[in-house]
Amino acid sequence: MSRTLPEVAQTLDSSRSSRTLTPVLRPANPQRHWNAQMLRALLIVSAPTITYSLAPFGLHGWVAAALGVILAALILAFEYRLGRASATSVLGGVIGGVVGAFAALLITLVVSRTSQTESTKSFVDIAALLAFGYMGIVVGAQKAVALKPASLPSILRERSSAESPLVGKLLDTSVLIDGRIAEICEAHFLDGPLLVPQFVLHELQMIADSADSLRRQRGRRGLEVLQRIQKISSLEVRILEDGPAATGEVDRKLVELALRLNAKIVTNDFNLNKVASVQGINILNVNLLANAVRPAVLPGEPMRVFVLREGKEATQGVGYLEDGTMVVVDGARRLINKTVDIIVTSVHQTPAGKMIFGRLDERQESAGGIKPAVASARAERYADS
Repeated sequence: MSRTLPEVAQTLDSSRSSRTLTPVLRPANPQRHWNAQMLRALLIVSAPTITYSLAPFGLHGWVAAALGVILAALILAFEYRLGRASATSVLGGVIGGVVGAFAALLITLVVSRTSQTESTKSFVDIAALLAFGYMGIVVGAQKAVALKPASLPSILRERSSAESPLVGKLLDTSVLIDGRIAEICEAHFLDGPLLVPQFVLHELQMIADSADSLRRQRGRRGLEVLQRIQKISSLEVRILEDGPAATGEVDRKLVELALRLNAKIVTNDFNLNKVASVQGINILNVNLLANAVRPAVLPGEPMRVFVLREGKEATQGVGYLEDGTMVVVDGARRLINKTVDIIVTSVHQTPAGKMIFGRLDERQESAGGIKPAVASARAERYADS
């Protein structure tokens, strides 16, 4: 079966043959990493030193220092656990813990005015603090979804100077070479901001400078499509100067950048679509959009099609609609290079698109073209679509 723009698909496969999709890791700030390591080292050294010098609980010497080491280990374990938790859980736990401590304080004030012994009051104070503090932290972390952290970007999310407060859409090389993204933007079916990383522009330039004339032509077409999109006054297009990494595969860097910016990816590449979807990134596939907007065809409907070539069977002819849909017509082998009226017999959906099967409209053919109005109108509707 033929696909729409087959030359584009072949070029994309060849241009991406050198791209290996590897697992993506979120980039870390090297300076911040070293600062954290220095603070941890300071904690490990200072904790046993303080306990050794203060001798808490009547402990002295190396026993007190060992207590400091255990305390530092507990603090580091707690820090590691908080680092793996989401920002919403941490914020919810902090709020819940504060509320629990306040509730324990109220109980302490009430118990302090009773005639109970001091040991009983101390026990109630400690038990209330532990119980209400624990319940506040656990319940607050579990119910943190209701806090909607997207409304608190300054607290819960870190933004660098290159990141935009708006969620954008990253354009892949394949969708620029394909070219249909320009018509979609001009029809206002895609809003901005559209983000074009510098490494995508570099890949387009490499394709445009290729020694192969066909690849060179398609690379230049991708650059022309980008310029065409930039001229749309109602659409915001941004060129991202810095990528997530200095080196690496284009697909890997594109997925990594989408994770950082919480952005969608606009692409036609099948492998990139699958890898990004596995990692929870929203994908806008132009091929899926094209298949979705194709006009619905039902068996029994008339249609007019130009027979372009012969089919696999002895009597079949093959034609194409304006959107690239293949039409297989029984009995049209003798009518190659002619426009004929047909009746749709069945429609099959395949991974590459739709296939329409039909037969010659013998009634109109026998009438000598006296009643072609219905088929002509139907054909004009498909041509306009």
